[in-house]
Amino acid sequence: MLAFQPRNQLFSATAAVCCLLAGGCGRPAGEPVTPPATAAVSPAELCPRIGRVLDQIRDGRQLSTATQGAWQVVHGILAFGESFRVVHEGQSVSALEYLLDGGRLAGWKLRSGEPGIIAVVEEGSTLGQGHPDQWLGYLSQCGSDGIPLDRSLMVGDQRARVGDLLSQAQADLRPGQEATWTLMALATYLPPGSSWQGADGESWNLERVMAMELEADLASSACGGAHRLYGLATAVNRHRQQQQEGAEPLPGIWGEAEEIITDCIERARRFQQADGSFSTQYFERPASSPDVFVKLGSSGHIFEFLAIALPAERLTEPWVLRGAARLVTMLEQTADIDVECGALYHAAHGLLLYRNRLCGANAAEN
Repeated sequence: MLAFQPRNQLFSATAAVCCLLAGGCGRPAGEPVTPPATAAVSPAELCPRIGRVLDQIRDGRQLSTATQGAWQVVHGILAFGESFRVVHEGQSVSALEYLLDGGRLAGWKLRSGEPGIIAVVEEGSTLGQGHPDQWLGYLSQCGSDGIPLDRSLMVGDQRARVGDLLSQAQADLRPGQEATWTLMALATYLPPGSSWQGADGESWNLERVMAMELEADLASSACGGAHRLYGLATAVNRHRQQQQEGAEPLPGIWGEAEEIITDCIERARRFQQADGSFSTQYFERPASSPDVFVKLGSSGHIFEFLAIALPAERLTEPWVLRGAARLVTMLEQTADIDVECGALYHAAHGLLLYRNRLCGANAAEN
């Protein structure tokens, strides 16, 4: 099979190292969950299993503002939005409300900018924002339309809005920067045909940001390129919805992005392991690991991408159902173990997105 290679080489010779191991997400009390016996995967059996494991992750693990940092907590918010809670001074509080109302948390560093609010990037941090606009990107992925732009955001004693993070992201864009999480937010929040000028005078629109992301090497990107693909899929999905596009191929940069997405869906399928997990070398080649946490990290990130990128008619293909079931099983088997937060909450987010599409009205709201 001839691999599609846009602009520059899509896949490098070495697999990407996934996101930093930024601290565990709490070993819960109680007995471990015993996974069900192996059986043929069906949506009727899978939907309640997904619901139970999501409930366990949300309610059976408890993060604390005294122990965990913003990197961990924001990942929990990504997965569960308004319903995600943390312990602060002995009380269970809404994590999102706590942060937006000015609560203190290691790594949650915001300051006034021009024209909006700057979220400080701390590359290599295990507590703070590791990529440009990561906080904004994840807030944009909570629920179907993201946290509203007019939602209040306290920065010290200054009252701002979530939209001020977006305004700053638009102003701060620079050619060649990592714009993965920026693209998630721009595609979610901006109306069709939007254009703007950066602080340096550069002219921007969504297509230019997408082109910049397409220029980047996927395999050397964070988490094997899964986040970059998720951002591209978010943009393509929004474009189809806004333009009321049918199933025909999209033109221009949109078609180029869609071709990469389709190719990587096929790579995920071809590189899938016999047990249903996805490759620990992501979209580069088939691979597995005896380490369940490595497998959970790769499978969770890949499945999160698949959950939004797959066409509706492909959600029940056997390989997809097996992948979802295997991810649920890994989460069941690690229910009483301290698990790295990125792996845990990206897996949960992927399963929640998939459940909402697969199970429809029967899916409980989280």
